[in-house]
Amino acid sequence: MSGCKAKAAPVMATPKSNYTGPVVVDPVTRIEGHLRIEVQVENGVVKDVRSSSQLFRGLEIILKGRDPRDAQHFTQRSCGVCTYVHALASTRCVDNAVKVKIPDNARLMRNLVMAAQYMHDHVVHFYHLHALDWVNVANALQADPVKAAKIANNISPRPTTAEGLKAVQDKVGALVKSGQLGIFTNAYFLGGHEAYYLPAEVDLIATAHYLEALHLQVKAARAMAVYGAKNPHTQFTVVGGVTNYEGLKPERFAEFAALYKEVKAFIEQVYIPDLIAVAGFYKDWAGIGAGCKNYLSCGEFPDVEDKLESRWMPPGVITAADLSKIDKMDGAKITEAIKHSWYKGNQTLHPSKGVTDPQYTSLGDKERYSWMKAPRYEGKAMEVGPLAQVLVAYAKGVPEFKAGVDLVLSKLGVGAGALFSTLGRTAARGVECFAIAQKAGVILDQLMANVKKGDNTLYTEWKMPKEAEGVGFVGAPRGHLSHWIKIRKGKIENFQLVVPSTWNLGPRDDKDVMGPVEQALMGTPIADPKRPVEILRTVHAFDPCIACGVHVIDAKTGEVTKFRVM
Repeated sequence: MSGCKAKAAPVMATPKSNYTGPVVVDPVTRIEGHLRIEVQVENGVVKDVRSSSQLFRGLEIILKGRDPRDAQHFTQRSCGVCTYVHALASTRCVDNAVKVKIPDNARLMRNLVMAAQYMHDHVVHFYHLHALDWVNVANALQADPVKAAKIANNISPRPTTAEGLKAVQDKVGALVKSGQLGIFTNAYFLGGHEAYYLPAEVDLIATAHYLEALHLQVKAARAMAVYGAKNPHTQFTVVGGVTNYEGLKPERFAEFAALYKEVKAFIEQVYIPDLIAVAGFYKDWAGIGAGCKNYLSCGEFPDVEDKLESRWMPPGVITAADLSKIDKMDGAKITEAIKHSWYKGNQTLHPSKGVTDPQYTSLGDKERYSWMKAPRYEGKAMEVGPLAQVLVAYAKGVPEFKAGVDLVLSKLGVGAGALFSTLGRTAARGVECFAIAQKAGVILDQLMANVKKGDNTLYTEWKMPKEAEGVGFVGAPRGHLSHWIKIRKGKIENFQLVVPSTWNLGPRDDKDVMGPVEQALMGTPIADPKRPVEILRTVHAFDPCIACGVHVIDAKTGEVTKFRVM
């Protein structure tokens, strides 16, 4: 990141309208699954919010009575993007239940695939899920490619030519002239929108890298498959370790290393410079979208598989944005409320005793309005995800995270308080991606060193108990993930998933306290109620995965206002 040199941009005055009334974004696109955001706006500012997950998953019901070893194959089908994290969480929860100690090589191989998952997820999120909230692709047609190339070469060590940028400009221009905009159809920036601030040249650079990242992300996915056997839906994890003995061969090490080096270079020379350049023009968003300011991380990349405190990315709890006090993460303090969810009853339970008994009411119900439950930690709403994970690591002094955060803050010329915002959430994802890109090389070296010493062990024998309980914690790219299992007569008696998007996108709880994304949207200025890009900026900053939290729908629509969203 040392090569990033972004010219300071003026802090824009955030535009807002005088509109008063409802705004409904349904569905929110550029996410996984079906999410509806309904807000009430007064004089151009959001005053009330409901985050409604519109699909029912039911995986917990499907898993009852099955072999515990089969759980990973079902749970990772929750989503086609972050599949490995569910496989790992399910495997870890059974590892925990049967008390098996996995070999060191298995730990390293699991960590290596997780690192590749992070690099893939964050690159895709920044460019393909979140970029169009900030980048006006149509405005790139007004850019001077020569000026754009100079800017690109100033912020990145990777050479950029005016000819290359002109080719991208011509490609976009041809789309616009044809009237068939493809992936940019229905974009809010079309026709001009005062909430987009970037100069045309920066829009052109970002658009070029958006298209390049479509090809680059494939390399990260292939790196996952080198050790995961396939992607999506990896097949190498088993209770007791992993099965990819082929991955211990020199040619597999070389294959992963080549893919990894290419992805790492893109992260360092393209993603991070783009992040700093774009963020520099949106510093007003360092004061928007703070949310609950409570943060929860279970950490990831363990040095000892079954010890949370050994994780390189450490676990911890931050309350009221106080970085001077990091509490220990305790799974016993997690509960889920269903007062405002489409489930029977009104109980608040620990996940190990969780019940999934669906009862849909109606789309217009203001009391019960989401298929997601409302997870809480010690009764408090908690944000999970890259911001939470980076804040905990930063506060605990993990060198890679501290250096990354300090550098981004200094480049943008803002203080640590800017982290508690929509902009901070987006910046934290880049810091996390950069740090993990460095860590992946260390993990690969450790695995190769073990093999060189003659250690080829990947699996530990174990026996299935008749009765047991376990939990698996995974620090996924989207945040704190936990799978909870109860085994009886060697079969699954109960299984519960508490996923990152349930923490972030869930509804009000038993005390009527809003969930994190609902709180983050409060006070958001809306410039154009028919094109509420400001809502998308904050929602996308959480990277929702509704498919992880819910699964099937059969319900009538009838929303107040409906927008087609890009």
